[in-house]
Amino acid sequence: MTFRDATAQDLAVIEALVGRPLAGRCAVVVRRRDGSPVVIENEPHLRDGTPMPTLYWLIDTELNEAVSRIEGASGVHRFEGLVDPEDLERAHDDYRRRRDMATLRRDAIQASGGVGGTRVGVKCLHAHLANYLAGHDDPVGRLVADAVALPDLVIVDAREF
Repeated sequence: MTFRDATAQDLAVIEALVGRPLAGRCAVVVRRRDGSPVVIENEPHLRDGTPMPTLYWLIDTELNEAVSRIEGASGVHRFEGLVDPEDLERAHDDYRRRRDMATLRRDAIQASGGVGGTRVGVKCLHAHLANYLAGHDDPVGRLVADAVALPDLVIVDAREF
């Protein structure tokens, strides 16, 4: 498997959404029907070799704001309490495995956490929603998706086989 980079046009949009140049490679893995990037997959290391624990990153402004409102209303603790701890642990383990499979730089320090860079519990609802929208079984992400108004989305294959 090789990583498929975002296009120059996608990078310009992504960098405008996040408000700065990216320090690593990424690919768009979820889009709105109009083509706008919603979720990007980050290469597991930045260009300088720093580990990037966030494999999937929610960059859609509207969804980011909706999830931030949930987090601001104690959503992290509330959603963590609604999921089976074993299901959450499986989501973290699966995330770690996917990041490890995507890792190209074995010479650098490796990230070791699960969704949102954590090993247990819930740290970031944005990261869980991004993971879920990218097509992965994430019980917290599923709850967040049910709590926000999702636009019509398209999952994009960011890997070449």
